Amino acid sequence: MFGNIKDYINNIKANDPAARSTFEVIFLYPSVSASINHRFTHFLYNHKRYFLARLFSQINRFFTGIEIHPGAQIGKCLFIDHGMGVVIGETSIIGDYVTIFHQVTLGGTGKDTGKRHPTIGNHVMIGAGAKLLGPIIVEDYAKIGANAIVTKNVSEGSTVINNRAKNKEEHIKK
Repeated sequence: MFGNIKDYINNIKANDPAARSTFEVIFLYPSVSASINHRFTHFLYNHKRYFLARLFSQINRFFTGIEIHPGAQIGKCLFIDHGMGVVIGETSIIGDYVTIFHQVTLGGTGKDTGKRHPTIGNHVMIGAGAKLLGPIIVEDYAKIGANAIVTKNVSEGSTVINNRAKNKEEHIKK
């Protein structure tokens, strides 16, 4: 267990240039408390203690701004940078060494039953404000740009950006 915590903290320090010390990461990063809380709530959820799992999950959301459903499956060393507004749905599956920035949603479309949320591979980076919706698969080493809306599978090593972005000159033209 302590080896996993050490790897987790080292991963944060490697991915965030603002992380100056282990002490700072443990006590000041909401990602740490959200991840630890999720391990506990996921245990309760798997033992059919649904109400308690959701209760502790919601208390953690109040303190961290990170909402992780207790049913979500999360691999090792998930780093949620800044965290506020992150939502991870019940049937989401997240691989190892994934980095998620603030305001990211791993959500459903409202049309699916059963597996309703995304599956994220290993070493994936999801930019601020991205919305990944439905039972899609994002394969290993993919990068999802800020504010991208993703509703289709993403292949290994791909980069997805918001294709609706326009430069200033296009907005000025009438």
